[in-house]
Amino acid sequence: MVTPNTSRDDSPERRAFHECLRKKKLKRTAQRDLILDVFLRMKGHVSSEELYRRVKEVDPSIGFTTVYRTLKLLVECGLAHPVQFGDGYTRYEQGFHYSHHDHLICIRCGKLTEFFSQQLESLQERIVKEHKFKMLDHSLRIWGLCHECQLQESR
Repeated sequence: MVTPNTSRDDSPERRAFHECLRKKKLKRTAQRDLILDVFLRMKGHVSSEELYRRVKEVDPSIGFTTVYRTLKLLVECGLAHPVQFGDGYTRYEQGFHYSHHDHLICIRCGKLTEFFSQQLESLQERIVKEHKFKMLDHSLRIWGLCHECQLQESR
């Protein structure tokens, strides 16, 4: 029942995924291609459950385990980046052209705001250098109230 989107066959993301599968000695399947296509069409921070629901709309025969395992493959291949916001769920954002950013998280409504600050990045690099520390990765998440929730709170 899978009908992969062949118009995206030459996308850099799909080529990277197929190359990664080849290196891992894994088969290219129509199901994996479909899951990749659906993931790439989704915006923002996507849970495995949300991805599964969207994939299921296209092909009801694909099970959650297949979606979950393919999502893990997308992470291993650098096409998805896992993020956690302290609510017990892992979400994923597209990772192929991933540019570092940080997050503001509203504890009331759950709104996520992505931002980048070169000043913060420079400060972190300076701190790492001062402590002779080798940074492998980092993330900054700030929890608080978004503007809209602050307005509601003041009423």
